[in-house]
Amino acid sequence: MALAYRKVERLLKGFANHNRLKILELLAKEPELSVADISEKLKIGYENTSDHIRKMAIAGLLLKRNDGPNVRHKLTPRAISILAFCKTLQ
Repeated sequence: MALAYRKVERLLKGFANHNRLKILELLAKEPELSVADISEKLKIGYENTSDHIRKMAIAGLLLKRNDGPNVRHKLTPRAISILAFCKTLQ
């Protein structure tokens, strides 16, 4: 049973931050953005943005696609559901 709790914890950590929620919202509106794009649009430092993206990907919230020198990001169906749930809490 503890393994299931660890999976839930990893998922919750994937969006339990105001900047990660902003990233989810941005990617819902504008999929296929790079870390640099996200960093610029949200006025968050590049390294900080990259760390948030990494944690979100580990949680299964983002899909990554290589595009030459860039990596493009978009939401998974799980992330879309989580974003909808978070909006009900507002």
